[in-house]
Amino acid sequence: MDIHNPPLIIQTQSKKKCHGNRRNRRFRRKRRQRGMKPAQIERLLNERNRTDQNQRLSRRDEYFKDFMDDIYVNVPTTTEQNINKRKREVPSQELTSSSVIPKSISSISIRQPLKKKMNCEKSTIDIHTQLNYKRAMYLKRSPRILFQTLSNKLNYPIQQEDLQMFIYKRLHLLDRIYYFELDLQLWTSYLNIGWEQHRWPEQLKRMAKTNDFILCQQYLINYVECINRHIGQCKVELNTQSALCPITPVSFERINCCLKEFVDSERKYLSKRNQNQLVKFKDDFEESKLFESIRMKYPTSDIFNPFIEIRQKQAAIWEEQQMLETRILCQFLPPHFDALERFISPVKPISLNDEQRNIRLKNERLKIIQEAKRKWLRLTIMDYEMKLQDYDLEYQQILQKVKSNVEMNTQEVNSTTTWNEINRYMMHYTNQLKQNIAKRMLGYRRRLQRNHRRSSRAKNLIGVSPEPYLDLKSNPFSVEEWNYLKLGPSFIRLNQSAIRPQQQQQIELQHEHDGIASRIQDYLVQFYQIPRTASIFQEYSYQLWNYLYQSYSAPVPYKDRILAQQQAQIVTSIRKKIRQHHLVIRVTDKGHHFYIGSTKEFDKKAQKFFSETNAYVEVTENPLTELLNKIIKFLNSCYSKNLILKWQYDKMMPDRVKSELSHLYFNPKTHKENIPVRPIENTIRAATTNISKFLDQIIRPIFDQKCHTTTIIDGAHLIKRMKRYVRTGAFKPSTLFCTFDIHNLYTMLPQDESLNVLVEFLHVHGYRKVKGIALDTIRKLALIVIKENVFVYGNKIYQQTTGGAMGSSFTLTLANIFMWKWQKEFVRQQDITGELFG
Repeated sequence: MDIHNPPLIIQTQSKKKCHGNRRNRRFRRKRRQRGMKPAQIERLLNERNRTDQNQRLSRRDEYFKDFMDDIYVNVPTTTEQNINKRKREVPSQELTSSSVIPKSISSISIRQPLKKKMNCEKSTIDIHTQLNYKRAMYLKRSPRILFQTLSNKLNYPIQQEDLQMFIYKRLHLLDRIYYFELDLQLWTSYLNIGWEQHRWPEQLKRMAKTNDFILCQQYLINYVECINRHIGQCKVELNTQSALCPITPVSFERINCCLKEFVDSERKYLSKRNQNQLVKFKDDFEESKLFESIRMKYPTSDIFNPFIEIRQKQAAIWEEQQMLETRILCQFLPPHFDALERFISPVKPISLNDEQRNIRLKNERLKIIQEAKRKWLRLTIMDYEMKLQDYDLEYQQILQKVKSNVEMNTQEVNSTTTWNEINRYMMHYTNQLKQNIAKRMLGYRRRLQRNHRRSSRAKNLIGVSPEPYLDLKSNPFSVEEWNYLKLGPSFIRLNQSAIRPQQQQQIELQHEHDGIASRIQDYLVQFYQIPRTASIFQEYSYQLWNYLYQSYSAPVPYKDRILAQQQAQIVTSIRKKIRQHHLVIRVTDKGHHFYIGSTKEFDKKAQKFFSETNAYVEVTENPLTELLNKIIKFLNSCYSKNLILKWQYDKMMPDRVKSELSHLYFNPKTHKENIPVRPIENTIRAATTNISKFLDQIIRPIFDQKCHTTTIIDGAHLIKRMKRYVRTGAFKPSTLFCTFDIHNLYTMLPQDESLNVLVEFLHVHGYRKVKGIALDTIRKLALIVIKENVFVYGNKIYQQTTGGAMGSSFTLTLANIFMWKWQKEFVRQQDITGELFG
């Protein structure tokens, strides 16, 4: 045996098998002894492991928080401290950046207050204490989201502890430099503008604690120098820290560039804030200049008093209106609005056996209170607006009066100048009032939100915002989940793709790229005859990919990322409760909010619809293949006989690979008694969808053109028709308006009669062919759309025997044409009498 080749011996040895984590094995064994099923054991094990992981992450977050607090407290400074000399104190000349003032009992007891030592000629304020640096949110909160964001941007997982510490400290230094550089730009602009205009902002006067121009200037110069020294020190420390970067596959330059971009994206709001402060400073200076100019012309007259008095009264009313609107947004109405809930007491259960009846009574009470509060709010807001309009009218009257006095007492040229100055000054004054109210509203809103969170009574009050229709005895959702459901089906979650794993982002990116590129290519090939092999398509695809990749990989602000994760967790929790409680959530018909009820009761409504309409029969076998063969055979026959053109044939031909049966679902009609349901079919990939879309595209324009005088589309169209009707002089006090509601129109259309009416409609209006297709062929195509409507509901397959699919494009047009036949004679009579009909 060769003793120099021991690996051969090692390779022949059998390895010990690993059966997984011992802790998890003990957990499974104990649960099996209790008689639990494997699926239940794995679910409990996953929940326990998830809890342990959250605890480890929370401890890690606390460690990083303490680490960053140490960095924030121990940042050295180079600013000079002006300490007033006194006995038993350390002279300021001996203090260094690392020195600490002794704070013994004796030194504190004999130290006098600063006001007694303050001299008006020589200000000795510690400038460093007024460097108002505030750490960004991403440096205060959990670092997990921060490292996830940076990992996605670097395309490298940041998991090493030394690398995390390095990045965390470097982010802190970069954030300070970014903050103070913008602050330096602001105060340098103050210095330049103030020196030119010989005026300083009020913020500087408060900081310097003096109104003297020279002292404020000297303070500002020292403040700017202090910021410069602080930036320089941070840069020195930044360069020193660069040598401590751990060895990683990612270069230091790329990490540093990524961190700078991240800080810029998180702190870009600072530049906008500084710009607003500069604009306010200039506006204040302009207002002061106008005031002094007018005072020189009218030294003894209080010309502004009437204007200012009216504007202040207006501002008080406007502030009350803003407070009310803020309460509405925060869902925390004034207390007197909640008195209505005590007046309309909760309904006690009337029937012990009919739970649905009790639920309907509860929802009716909720609807009555909501409508009453909304009407009360409308009246209150209208009252505020009327008061504001009255003050505006009074203001304009005083304005005209003052204008006439100015023109009488001054020359023509000077009067125009003076009048413009008065208008500009009052405009500045009014804008200042509005800005002050807007600032107060921010604090008022924060206080309202805090009080709303603390108040248990406010969470149980009925608000005025739309809410989901809860068809249940009790609400199983938490406050956060219910508030999310209140946002309605039109709400779009923030940054959904940003919190997904990188692999899912790549799949979504590829799918979006392929979809856009294919549509653009098909359009250019069809309408501009560009060959598919052209190089321009490859160039466009490459540029599109780069653009989409940059959009997907762009860093999301820390605050938005936290909000996106919270919303994702809420959605996951809602889905879990829907499964646990066997609930169904649907979009209401014409209500644009959610309906939430039990699956059992909703199935009863669906079965009731099936039994009432008697328009559906159950099919035992899947007829999709047979249906596709039938449609393709018919289209081939029409094309071979030249009944349809090539482009029409291609447009109507179904896709054998992507085609599938339609899916039926129901939307509840919460605005009607007993909450009936409306059937809607998802026919996007149905075999007859292409034919339905084609027929709708060629026939609907004909109907819209020929029947526009007797068709009302929506509320806005009705108002226009009403105005036209009034102009004819036919509108009288005795005019009556009648409306008709046809129950289940689309599903109850007689199929053969509807197709006969379709042919009659086209024939009456002079059509023998539509887009080159004979009426008989159109009837056969429409017959396929109506007759071959097969769909899936639950685990069963149905075929519709009466009417058309609610959700198919052609069904709406066919129903309108069927009603044209019914109303034809009635419209003729109305045209004779000059009455409105639609």
